[in-house]
Amino acid sequence: MVDVLSVVTDPLDPVSEGWAALVQEDRVHRSLYTEDRVFAEEMVKVFGQTWVYLAHESQLPEPNSFVTGKLGLRPIIITRDRKGTLHAVFNRCAHRAATVCREETGVAKSFQCPYHGWTFRNTGELVGAPWPGGYGDTFNKDELGLGKVTRVASYRGFIFGTLNESAPSLEDFLGQAKPWLDYWIDRAPKGEVIVRAGAHRMVYRGNWKLAYDNGGDGYHPSFSHRSLLEMASRLGDSKDMSYFGKTPDDGAMKIYSLGNGHSVIDQRPNFDGPGSIWANQRPQPGREHFEELIRARYPEDSDRLLDVSAGAQINLSIFPNLLIIGNQIQVIEPLSVDKTQLVWNATSIGGVPDEVNTMRMRTQEDFPAFGEPDDQANFEEVQRGLAVTEVEWILMNRGLNVDGWQTLDANGVVVSAVTDEIHMRSYFEEWLRLMEWTNR
Repeated sequence: MVDVLSVVTDPLDPVSEGWAALVQEDRVHRSLYTEDRVFAEEMVKVFGQTWVYLAHESQLPEPNSFVTGKLGLRPIIITRDRKGTLHAVFNRCAHRAATVCREETGVAKSFQCPYHGWTFRNTGELVGAPWPGGYGDTFNKDELGLGKVTRVASYRGFIFGTLNESAPSLEDFLGQAKPWLDYWIDRAPKGEVIVRAGAHRMVYRGNWKLAYDNGGDGYHPSFSHRSLLEMASRLGDSKDMSYFGKTPDDGAMKIYSLGNGHSVIDQRPNFDGPGSIWANQRPQPGREHFEELIRARYPEDSDRLLDVSAGAQINLSIFPNLLIIGNQIQVIEPLSVDKTQLVWNATSIGGVPDEVNTMRMRTQEDFPAFGEPDDQANFEEVQRGLAVTEVEWILMNRGLNVDGWQTLDANGVVVSAVTDEIHMRSYFEEWLRLMEWTNR
């Protein structure tokens, strides 16, 4: 084992040493966050050979709907055709590579490239090019459509895509993450989740994995979000997230390592029955009036309606780019080795009074405005610290070989104390498996 403070005289080289030399049981090499060649390989292997979250079906509410997105660095368009079938095509004209769609969302049967006018159906096929005689007899429209994402599949409204023909099914990929995603979806009556509000985009100067590291990190809230916790504590010890400030490993919260790089932090044990999630939320404008209205109009269902107005109390991480936080969907979009965009989508739900969705929106303003800037400041400071080449390793050793922390549940899932860094150790196992993939 190399010492944490080892001096770099001959940096580890994945070409000669192999990727496994950069991932050890309790640490990973700094180059995984700093080297352009590592990032370039990730965009091919991680964001190409496994299932990547693309969009939510509710963003494509009718035939011929579309939404633009990314598959790693690849710009894509997710579409419904006229029959409602889902597709994902590369947003890259077959002629001179310009993007053919420059809108975030809309309805279109076809896309015309603004550069030279080539027109494509929303399923990717080339309809035609202006003045085709100029291309000669070899011009073949059948060979010049938009490139297509190899496989597209949806699980209960969540759309994923992969370029890997031999990848397992989407449901097998989700594996033990499915029950947690089901819980999150089924908080809505009949599972109707709606993702149509404008996205909240944030860019930080750091590697994309820093956001994924943080998604399953129950260790940092006591320190990173201290101002938020101090405010919550002034309003009562049980207010939301204040439980992270009191030796959280002694409490009932747990982290679950779900396999395939997925993990979840379960905060629900801090709450003790219907209505308690709502009761322990932080104050916000209009809260008291809203509660009075809901209890007066829906007395027999008021606790449930109030609870679904607040967060789901789980942090679900689905590798490599999807984070479910509270009632929100956060998508990690790599931009470069040291630049990342986080896209937050608020959600509303069907089957509830309009006032509930109004309050959900107000509640979802809270953490991105108050807590996420703390996290992004940390990501940028980590990236700055990684410029110290003389210290090669990033530790992920908390909870490793600690007696009594890790157990197996009935499904064989590893469960541990909430500050265990098992989420990092687990997802780097999947990262390594993908990076060592060579069949291309």
